[in-house]
Amino acid sequence: MTIDPDTFRSVLAQWPSGVSVVTTVAGDGWHGMTASSFSSVSVDPPLILVCLNRRITTHALIEASGVFAVSVLAKDQTVIGRRFAGQERVADRFAGGAWQTRVTGAPVLTDAVGWLDCRVVHAYAGGDHTIFVGAVLGAATERVVAPLLFHSRAWGQLADVLPDAVGVADSGLLSALRHHAVPAGAAGTLATALRAAGVRVRVRDPHGCLTSAGDRRTATALVATADEVADAALGGAGVLELPAGDTSGGAAGTRHILEEARRYDMTAACWLPDAFAPARAGEVLAAVDALAALGCDEIGLDEGAEAASPRQVRALLQDATVRASTSPRPVSLRVRLRDRHGLGLVNALTAMKSGVRHFDTTLGGIDGVLACEDVQFLADRLGVACDSPRAALVAAAADLERHLGGALPGRTYRVPIS
Repeated sequence: MTIDPDTFRSVLAQWPSGVSVVTTVAGDGWHGMTASSFSSVSVDPPLILVCLNRRITTHALIEASGVFAVSVLAKDQTVIGRRFAGQERVADRFAGGAWQTRVTGAPVLTDAVGWLDCRVVHAYAGGDHTIFVGAVLGAATERVVAPLLFHSRAWGQLADVLPDAVGVADSGLLSALRHHAVPAGAAGTLATALRAAGVRVRVRDPHGCLTSAGDRRTATALVATADEVADAALGGAGVLELPAGDTSGGAAGTRHILEEARRYDMTAACWLPDAFAPARAGEVLAAVDALAALGCDEIGLDEGAEAASPRQVRALLQDATVRASTSPRPVSLRVRLRDRHGLGLVNALTAMKSGVRHFDTTLGGIDGVLACEDVQFLADRLGVACDSPRAALVAAAADLERHLGGALPGRTYRVPIS
């Protein structure tokens, strides 16, 4: 039975793959092409393969030189992929790129997701292609970032997959109730109700604390110095929060607080302020790496004073979640989003689809932060499980409304429970 070539190509196009640039070196300089037919062969010894059409120039040059390199492209390197695929006519495909040589002389892209520098050890005929097997002589992961994909003849990125479950914490109620002069007894009752519903609540900060009963894992304390850790632990908090951008002493001060947290068997969450401001993206990603290396258990990204768009949230989180999950000591990412310009829940959805599973909120949204009951409502409508039952959150919001004597900013606490 003969397969129609167009049908064969159409079926192959349905298989999503990463995108790489295969390069080599010849007497007149560097040469390269975009390829998706690249795969690992062996770990011991390290071997990879690339499949190249025998009619193209790069095939002949690799055959002659006996060396090649593979650079795996990142999600923001579509232009490079198109250029080396011949879709953009340029005099020099390598111009303007971060290309350097390592072991074999074949160029590697030093700002790619990663690269492999190889010597050809086998060449097998495969129809109109040759399967080049390369012994890996050099390799590096240059950037922790999502890869570029190719599917159905189109460039793309990893699909947005909703998490199976999300959790909500309330890190704003303590200061918000203080601002609204809610009596301490009533504030403690609200915090206890939330903790009983599985919401992690900040019950202590440098300006005061709430008397609230419950599992220590649902009580957090915001500290500024290591001297405050012991009191927080003895006061029943099982989670320590610290504003990493404001902690005195820089890295040394943060490290000291983290050491004290481990001493008292507390989970440590470090918060980065104004995390989604475009001008701070590089700084924030570097801080995620640094805080993970210091031993933070969780890293919080606070929207802060500058309103973030879904695009900004997506741009940062797509890289930050990869960095956090692939660090030598993986950490959890949290976000604290504001409800500005009607985009709060849109940003929360964007965060979920970017891999975030933990949201810091405020009951009723009374400080401008997304309301915990709104995030739970969103998760429920998306079919995403939430640790905290809606009925308990709505009841707590109604109780808060009575204390404040007016409607809450939260959008969904009056929606009937179905």
